[in-house]
Amino acid sequence: MPADLSGTWTLLSSDNFEGYMLALGIDFATRKIAKLLKPQKVIEQNEDSFTIHTNSSLRNYFVKFKIGEEFEEDNKGLDNRKCKSLVIWDNDRLTCVQKGEKKNRGWTHWIEGDTLHLEMFCEGQVCKQTFQRA
Repeated sequence: MPADLSGTWTLLSSDNFEGYMLALGIDFATRKIAKLLKPQKVIEQNEDSFTIHTNSSLRNYFVKFKIGEEFEEDNKGLDNRKCKSLVIWDNDRLTCVQKGEKKNRGWTHWIEGDTLHLEMFCEGQVCKQTFQRA
């Protein structure tokens, strides 16, 4: 049985966010501001359907998907690219592979204890973030 990621989560730590944003081609000023933010994630999980809201004082991002169904993802407000995304369960890890202009791009969410982990990757750069329940 896959993990239940539902909840409201607040950022605790972020490692190599700058490198990840550079790989995405995000401009200098936006990177500097984004590094200061403490976003909150709201994950709603209903069987194989998910919505993930990432909210911050700079930008908000929303994605909705169903496990195993490829969808077009519009990363407006992030790096402003569109890609084809596919989310699957890899044991208890929710893993997304994004196909588009940037190579080897995607993310993985999982829970250990009371901590939500997120690894975002793009073109060899990996950003590791941890979140706690709000």
